[in-house]
Amino acid sequence: MPKSEKFPAPELARRLKKVSILGALSESQLKTLAKWTEVVSFDAGETVVKHGDRGDGLFLILEGSAEVRRGNRSLARLGAGQFFGEMSLFDNQPRSADVVTLEASKLAVLQKWEFWGFAAGQPGVVLSVLEEMSRRLRAADQALAT
Repeated sequence: MPKSEKFPAPELARRLKKVSILGALSESQLKTLAKWTEVVSFDAGETVVKHGDRGDGLFLILEGSAEVRRGNRSLARLGAGQFFGEMSLFDNQPRSADVVTLEASKLAVLQKWEFWGFAAGQPGVVLSVLEEMSRRLRAADQALAT
């Protein structure tokens, strides 16, 4: 069962800077974003998101690791500084895979409505997220082509 964690905004901002999808944000933007973000801890083996469930937020791995799965197939292993669930910021589609923690993990959770509240009037924030999503899509296309 996930547990909410308290993180001081400056410490959380420092950790968010290490997440590639947010790396281009300024220190001031990261400190503001930290106020909109919840930190949740999971034990090893816990399901963070389930395939087919409604997606309504982005998860940023601050500590620990997780595996992206579809059925019995492992699609990816993610560690600190990586993220998942970013597509749910832009669409209302269900989750495309399960994500299960491999060890005790701390995740920052940014709900869709909080992201857009933060990003309103800051096109650079949305551009940063879209650039990272584009990199992921290109990598997936390349992997399928080989």
